[in-house]
Amino acid sequence: MTLNIQARAKINWTLDVVGTLPNGYHDLDMLMQSVTLCDQMTMRPAQGLTLSVRTAGGAFVPADESNLVLRAARALQSATGTTGGAAITLRKFIPVAAGMGGGSSDAAATLHGLNRLWELGLDTAELERIGLTIGADVPFCVRGGLARAQGVGERLTSIALGKPLYLVAFQPCRGLSTKEVFTALHEQGIRDEDRPDNEAAQRALERGNVRLLAKSLGNVLEPVSRQMRPEIDRAIRAIEAAGAEGARMTGSGSAVFGVFRHAGLCRKAYQALRETYPSCRMMRTAESGVVIEEV
Repeated sequence: MTLNIQARAKINWTLDVVGTLPNGYHDLDMLMQSVTLCDQMTMRPAQGLTLSVRTAGGAFVPADESNLVLRAARALQSATGTTGGAAITLRKFIPVAAGMGGGSSDAAATLHGLNRLWELGLDTAELERIGLTIGADVPFCVRGGLARAQGVGERLTSIALGKPLYLVAFQPCRGLSTKEVFTALHEQGIRDEDRPDNEAAQRALERGNVRLLAKSLGNVLEPVSRQMRPEIDRAIRAIEAAGAEGARMTGSGSAVFGVFRHAGLCRKAYQALRETYPSCRMMRTAESGVVIEEV
């Protein structure tokens, strides 16, 4: 058996920090969305666990035990007691250190794929629990679709998206360290005007109302990330000038995205933006974070 797997990227429609948890981590409130941009993975049975990585755009991604793919595989072995092996090949298309969940989506795809390859029979909730031991975004990437994510990101409430939405996204500069961004946020604080309207954004997504959604978007990490990487500010303004209803940074950056009223406007913007930003990609919202094909 060989599995071909899509590990789909995510964006944050909103990201707010609403407090501090007893363990010292930030208490978050976010609306997270799977999109069709994806890394591609193949997986087949083998004696041990091996990983081969191919990257696009010259980014370096290690293929050793620090890679979340192997960490996810080890976590699954530990949780289930299995000694199964697999030969895994990963082709990276999601930008690295961009806030689009590339490593987390790869980990989620590994959990789903090995669960099938090793015939473990774990349900999604069990995979989410294992995923949380790997990273805060992994449970969402395991579940996929559209969800309200709270706590560190592990408290998920799935939401029905009113209609497919069309986006462009790209990374206009080198990546950012999530730890450094949160440290800067702690030092500078959060202004009320930088907070998203999560309730309004959720209603807009449920209704498929792009204009209302655009008014409700927000990311409290964006101001500090813009200070660290001024290219983010210029990229957001370029997307807005290209006709987006709304544009924001996703996660802790440095990728940005814009949402459009329909596919035609999105395609026109993509064609214009890729002249300045060759890494620009057109995509749409997705109902799942992982897609598996058995061949």
